[in-house]
Amino acid sequence: MSRHVLAIALAVLSLCACTTMAGRDPLQVAVAGIEPLQGEGLELRFLVKLRVQNPNGTPVDYDGAYVKLDVQDRTFATGVSDAGGTLSGFGESLVEVPVTVSMLRMARQLIGMRGDAPAEQIRYKMSGKLGSHRFSADGEFSMKPPVAAAPPVAN
Repeated sequence: MSRHVLAIALAVLSLCACTTMAGRDPLQVAVAGIEPLQGEGLELRFLVKLRVQNPNGTPVDYDGAYVKLDVQDRTFATGVSDAGGTLSGFGESLVEVPVTVSMLRMARQLIGMRGDAPAEQIRYKMSGKLGSHRFSADGEFSMKPPVAAAPPVAN
């Protein structure tokens, strides 16, 4: 009898865990700033400031962050931080993550683009984790310089 009660209790608990996770919207993460850091030898280092928004009513606790940046479908930079905290429900925060760009990865990017026509659009994808909460963002930016507006004509 006690074995059946334990099995039913475990089943109910696991169903509750699934329903609380199912209604959760993903965290929204955007790059808020980038600052240079001191690197070693064949690497570039940057401090990436992430604007993290929690679109849910419940707070999110985190203990660490991981970021991966792909450019033109190739890994370009990665970074980790052991920072932790709590992101309040319907709140936002800045999370700082130092990232490393290896000169070898940069060379691989340049070699990969060498045979191609110059790209007018650069694709990027940022993915990672804030504690156990995964996030991703992607998009494109133009390599064309912005077109200057014509000056107004004086009468």
